[in-house]
Amino acid sequence: MTTPAKVRIFVTEPWDFERITGTTELTGSTSDHADPDNEEWEVHLDSGFEYHGLQVDRLLAGPRYVGEHLLRMFDAVTAFPVRLAHPQDDDWHYAFIGMISPRPEREEMEDGNSI
Repeated sequence: MTTPAKVRIFVTEPWDFERITGTTELTGSTSDHADPDNEEWEVHLDSGFEYHGLQVDRLLAGPRYVGEHLLRMFDAVTAFPVRLAHPQDDDWHYAFIGMISPRPEREEMEDGNSI
């Protein structure tokens, strides 16, 4: 079994996403990165959010530009551009644009604080 990749997603569009949901940064994990043929990854969010009366606990991330692949996220300097869909009526509805990046493990310092 493949270890899930922990990711951080920063939502940039719609412009009022933070006002509606209270955050622009989402964290979650996906196992879809293990298969290089997966063009889109389903990300299970650590903490979901409510968007226009709909509870969103997972997102479908796909490359923002034609010909790109999400595996490039691991080589990006800061983050990789994605389009994001949420589940609605047994299908995926693309509603957001953002950036995705690997989420490193937090290191615990000797005094108990994390960096």
